[in-house]
Amino acid sequence: MFRNTFTVLVIFLISSLIINAQTKRQLMGGKITGEVIDSQENVPMEFANVVVFSSTDSAQVTGTVTNQNGIFETDKIRPGSYYASISYIGFDEKIINGIKIKDGSVIDLGTVVLSPHTFDVDDVEVVADRAPISYEIDKKVINVSEQITARSGSAVDVLENVPSITVDIEGNVSLRGSGSFRVLIDGRPTIMEANEILQQIPASSIESIEIITNPSAKYDPEGTAGIINLVMKKNKNVGYSGLAELSGGLRNKYGGQLLGDYKTNLYTITLGVDYNNRNYYRNEEEINRTVYQGSTSFRNSYGESNHERRYFGLRGELGLNLSESDYLMFGSRYRDGKFGGNSTLNYSEWNAADANKDLYNSNSFRTREGNHYSFYINYDHRFNENGHILTAEIQYENENGDEETINELLDANYNITSGRKSTEAGPGSEMEAKLDYTLPLGGKTKFEAGYQNELDYSDEMTGLYDYNPASASYEIQPEFNREVKYKRNEHALYTIFASDWKELGYQFGFRAEYTDREIELTKTNNIFTIDRVDFFPSFHLSYQLGGGHQVMTSYTRRIDRPRGWYLEPFETWMDAYNVRTGNPALQPEYIDSYEMGYQALLGKTVFSIENYYRVNHNKIERIRSVYSGNVTLHTTENVGTDYSFGTELMFNFDPIENWNVNLMGNLYNYRIEGVTNNQEYSRESFNWNSRLNNMIKLWDATQLQFNLMYNSPSVSSQGTREGFFMTNIALRQDFFNRSLSATLQFRDIFGTAQYEYTSEAVNYYQYNFVTRESPMVMLNLRFTLNRQNRDRDRREGGDGMDFGGGEDF
Repeated sequence: MFRNTFTVLVIFLISSLIINAQTKRQLMGGKITGEVIDSQENVPMEFANVVVFSSTDSAQVTGTVTNQNGIFETDKIRPGSYYASISYIGFDEKIINGIKIKDGSVIDLGTVVLSPHTFDVDDVEVVADRAPISYEIDKKVINVSEQITARSGSAVDVLENVPSITVDIEGNVSLRGSGSFRVLIDGRPTIMEANEILQQIPASSIESIEIITNPSAKYDPEGTAGIINLVMKKNKNVGYSGLAELSGGLRNKYGGQLLGDYKTNLYTITLGVDYNNRNYYRNEEEINRTVYQGSTSFRNSYGESNHERRYFGLRGELGLNLSESDYLMFGSRYRDGKFGGNSTLNYSEWNAADANKDLYNSNSFRTREGNHYSFYINYDHRFNENGHILTAEIQYENENGDEETINELLDANYNITSGRKSTEAGPGSEMEAKLDYTLPLGGKTKFEAGYQNELDYSDEMTGLYDYNPASASYEIQPEFNREVKYKRNEHALYTIFASDWKELGYQFGFRAEYTDREIELTKTNNIFTIDRVDFFPSFHLSYQLGGGHQVMTSYTRRIDRPRGWYLEPFETWMDAYNVRTGNPALQPEYIDSYEMGYQALLGKTVFSIENYYRVNHNKIERIRSVYSGNVTLHTTENVGTDYSFGTELMFNFDPIENWNVNLMGNLYNYRIEGVTNNQEYSRESFNWNSRLNNMIKLWDATQLQFNLMYNSPSVSSQGTREGFFMTNIALRQDFFNRSLSATLQFRDIFGTAQYEYTSEAVNYYQYNFVTRESPMVMLNLRFTLNRQNRDRDRREGGDGMDFGGGEDF
């Protein structure tokens, strides 16, 4: 086993002792049961808190939370006199006195009705704030409205506050150390790359972000680390709502959005538009050493760079209530963006045989621009009110983009001595259809089944141009011009059975997928195909220990299919010093993921611990080696197997009134072993990430939030990434009964966020060190408008706006 697993094993032991202590409670005693519903919607309330206190000294005795049907049950209560508190954030607390318990007695509190908590203000409701991150049975839910330090940013800035997530200074997201995950928008997939869509979607247009690390067989198994689902803001209430927002910051950062909804009993309309421009400035340092044909070359560089992200987005939905049982929705999204940057670097180059350094400068320019649009239709038919439902959906997406990279070397007089331009272009499209059926079989027993089909097509063209000093122009190099056509057709069937037995809840699922993939090189007529069937089982178990304590465990199998340039079997120049080539023989990654979690409700304090173990087979990594002289070759290989064994902890509490603390941590041992460049290797590291989020209510309309985060060092097959620390702070002031709010944000206030990476292999060494501008200062102004009927869902809070989430995911 691993050398560094002792700490994790200790945590496992502590959690086991806690669980064991709970199971040894007094077996005799009585039981309290009941149901909790929403007074406005007359629907069951899941995750309502039920706490039992002693009438003698008001000491907490036990507690629990309601299930998805609003039902609660707490047992093993010793004989005596008690009272119960039933509560939900944003609703008035209900106290039930005079509960008498005897051995063997069952006290049914009946139906407990909770009413939304409101203040008497004109057209604006002041509601309780929600926890910034909540842990549910199968997912973590990030309440974006509570992340005010990320208000002017994107989904990436919100995810920085989650322990499962690491974000480097370029905005690249990893989920539990893996960059292989699936991003959904309101439960729907997108053809765009995961990190690209997370960097584009404004945080202010997102209601919540759901992180599902062990999805059931119902979900597409693509992405070995799991699923990140962006639930967009929508109005769930009759009437209209609107939001207007402007943000601006230092050094060319600005943006804004408009979002509006109108809902009647017959239809719902949602429209949104946003525009954002962000420029990020940084300093770079790089040290290279290569050995090629017995000669050792050295190349060092340092300088400045600027990275730009500009994007424009539109979205709209029309929902129609065809009848009490039928709902039809049409929707569309459009995004247009430009990404890129430029750098000016100073180089020094020499070799072991001649120590005289060649000094020169380099200018680099990279742009990527294009658009993406999608259309979708969703139809729901409810056979009855007990969850018997049939859902059908079809979605079409199209993406078109052009990318250009220019790298120019300059002499002491800033004349271009050499240059290289590479281009990539091509459209891609995807069609997805799915059919889901749910059949309740009484109580908590239900059967689910479904079919999904996904068709992908893309055409990618690459080109290379070299600079001709004589003509002062770039000339095409025909031997490096390529065209690749991709086709992928997937069919999937799944089935799930869920039920319970006493305190034990269980769910078993099975999914079968057929993949037909073809890659065609048009000039050579080479065709690479895959014709394969894969199977993906899953199971989820939960056990109620009583007293607000619950244990959960699950297993899923997932896959990451390589695509894009990872499969292109030809050379593509990235710049003057880097060339890449893909590998059509790459095998997909398969992951076996095991999780076991424990949750406890201790009054208003929530404690959660989740242990996980993952085995990733056919691990895919980018491998670096020497191409020629001082040029680096980037390839992709199945490098072996990696293992992650760790624990996530969450502790949410209020030290004093008006101060909420959310402390989270992720500790795991990572090991990777296999073969690279025909050499066996085994590397290991103990990694840990910590987040400390503080929300302080200074006055009724003033909030202060400061967040601390740390990511520890980690290893890969060829390199080591150093750790870094970051501090963010934000101040929010509300005006005019919260219809207007201003938020001032300072990100990385101490300038400690940095990227430091060392990569080393046979005949190759590279060191990178990057720092970015700090602090980044942004001001966000938000105006909200609500004109809605009072019969609405008032559980939402934080923004003074009743935008709810997307469809059930």
